[in-house]
Amino acid sequence: MIDAQQVDFVGFFVRDLAEARRFYGEVLGLTRDPRNSNDDFPQYDVGGTTLLLTRAEAVGAPFAPSPGGVAIRVPDVAAARTDLEAQGVAFRGDTIDTGVCHMAVFADPDGNTLVLHHRYAPFADGSTP
Repeated sequence: MIDAQQVDFVGFFVRDLAEARRFYGEVLGLTRDPRNSNDDFPQYDVGGTTLLLTRAEAVGAPFAPSPGGVAIRVPDVAAARTDLEAQGVAFRGDTIDTGVCHMAVFADPDGNTLVLHHRYAPFADGSTP
């Protein structure tokens, strides 16, 4: 057993760090963690979870985009999608309604999967995220 305490960050490999910083900071509007000034490993705080970007070569790995993705909670998937489409972001198919949440799937400039997500139904115990 490793005594896991929490997830410290979720990472994506990118090819062009300047373009990635522009996309995540300006297009998505994520806030760069002010405690991290290393431009080779920019970090963005998303509701208490850190999204780390780096070039694969920096950690001795081959580049490959993440197909699994990260879901980003937004108050209104349709409005967020419209805003991103106006900035040239292409989505993969229609917005999905699962019966409990809305999801819209897209990718960053390097092909890493991202999902706009909003759960509108409470969990079975009545709680909401």
